[in-house]
Amino acid sequence: MANRSSTKSKKPTHEAFVAIGEGESAFWAKLGAAWPHDDGKGFNVELIALPVSGRIVIRERKAGTA
Repeated sequence: MANRSSTKSKKPTHEAFVAIGEGESAFWAKLGAAWPHDDGKGFNVELIALPVSGRIVIRERKAGTA
């Protein structure tokens, strides 16, 4: 995590969610965010919680989200 300070200066490009269920009835809860590596070949992901079930989904941030 040597590069952590530089990722904190940029806004994350993606958000992490846990998704439980399928389709329109799925429940999604935000878990954290992701920042791309400078070389574009990966991400640093920071989570505020770890789910015990469901799947983790990484999505691009919507414009205007905090």
